[in-house]
Amino acid sequence: TQKLVVSGGGSVQAGGSLTLSCTSTIYRLHAGTWCMAWFRQAPGKEKEGVASIDHNDVASYGKPAEGRFTISQDAAKNILYLQMDDLKPEDTATYYCAGAYSLLCNPYVSGMDYWGNGALVTVSP
Repeated sequence: TQKLVVSGGGSVQAGGSLTLSCTSTIYRLHAGTWCMAWFRQAPGKEKEGVASIDHNDVASYGKPAEGRFTISQDAAKNILYLQMDDLKPEDTATYYCAGAYSLLCNPYVSGMDYWGNGALVTVSP
């Protein structure tokens, strides 16, 4: 099975920035067909898609991320990133990295085959 390890969570004040990283073995295999994504889950809420990026660096964003978050990757280093700017208290959640070998790439839970650990992000007012 593939491994995904998230790092970079923490606490920040509203308006601040944080970058999450996800180191994954998915990049090492099936060159040219991967889809990597970020999801988040707030207490008492369902998991929601934040952003996804495919092997051609084509990114898609969910509503929570539009205009404030940027997904990127360094496939040579096996790392996926999520740069989060202008954070708001409602961004407080556990953030997950996920991936799949697929030509279709969108931040949908059903489209992901592999999941990493969660990283808690807490945004204070």
